[in-house]
Amino acid sequence: MTTSAAPESASSPYESGNLSDLLEAEGTIGESRTQFLTPRQLMLLRFKRNKLAVISFWFLALLYLSALFAPVISPYDKTHRFNKHLYLPPREIHIFSEDGGLQRPFVYAVKIETNKETFTRDFVEDRSQQYPVQFFVKGDPYKLWGLFRLDWHLFGVENAEEVGPIFLLGGDKFGRDILGRALYGGRISLTIGLVGVTISLIIGLLLGGLSGLYGGVVDNLIQRLIEFIRSIPTIPLWMGLAAALPADWPQIRIYFGITIILSLLAWTTLARVVRGKFLSLRNEDFVLAAQSAGANQWYLIWQHLVPSFMSYVLVDITLAIPGMIIGETALSFLGLGLVSPTVSWGVMLKDAQQVVEIAIHPWILWPAMFVVVTVLALNFIGDGLRDAADPYADL
Repeated sequence: MTTSAAPESASSPYESGNLSDLLEAEGTIGESRTQFLTPRQLMLLRFKRNKLAVISFWFLALLYLSALFAPVISPYDKTHRFNKHLYLPPREIHIFSEDGGLQRPFVYAVKIETNKETFTRDFVEDRSQQYPVQFFVKGDPYKLWGLFRLDWHLFGVENAEEVGPIFLLGGDKFGRDILGRALYGGRISLTIGLVGVTISLIIGLLLGGLSGLYGGVVDNLIQRLIEFIRSIPTIPLWMGLAAALPADWPQIRIYFGITIILSLLAWTTLARVVRGKFLSLRNEDFVLAAQSAGANQWYLIWQHLVPSFMSYVLVDITLAIPGMIIGETALSFLGLGLVSPTVSWGVMLKDAQQVVEIAIHPWILWPAMFVVVTVLALNFIGDGLRDAADPYADL
């Protein structure tokens, strides 16, 4: 008597949805099948299955690295002006010659012509002159991270003053590279979110923990403070506090002032959630056992209570950073935050306040796209972390 072999499954372990298959695929169960995943490993496994969140994470990592190495990636310094090429449109990089042959990347020289209908300057490609795009070329000197003096740039063209600079995203009204300035601006617009969220996280955990742990008068005072702050319209409050900063302060002090202002207004949501968590956990057995063993309040908070809902804290951090970035952008756009020569995405968008400028030179809106994609990526990562941290979510 013969027995037929069981057909092999064509689906992958991730498609089957079987927990054992998933754990075997991740290498977490050996022959004995006695090894199990920790909550952190389960959270990481759920997060990796969210493809949109993973793609957003790597995109955001690339954006932060680009801001970190902005002087190297940008072909020109953020203050370099090309006076002959004001509002130069985005340059097109060619890889095919006139006869259709494939060759190394190059750009055509640009010449300026006067539009007889609008009496404006038009930049036209001069196809009789082509210049190769060179990599790791010498250009404007800079000091990388304030430590290393260098003059190497990732790409560029020779004699840029005459043939036209290689502006991949176009130039602004002063003939400056929008791409390079956007990368430089990311240093402020991206870091202000991290620094601001760190400060608001500390305040939220501290005040929310005290409110939930002690209750009584302390709880009433903190909750009334939270209600007062949340009852004030956000943008007018931002504008009022930002306008109170002295006008003669240096830009670095203005930067920290804006960060602190945003932090002092962003901790309320986290504080309320922390208070609720503390109220639900302070009578649990492990907390009472620690109190009986003589643990003080600070040890109890940071060693027992906060780690028990740290997954939610991570999600809140991810979702709070976009609010910080938008806040800085809005204040700088309105002229109440950072101002030129400091570069941030909000400062760059001040050039786009007039509809006429946008209609004629639409590429000056590129900094807004950096804000949009960054906020979307952070929200996708936050959604992925929220689903991954849910203990009732299916694998």
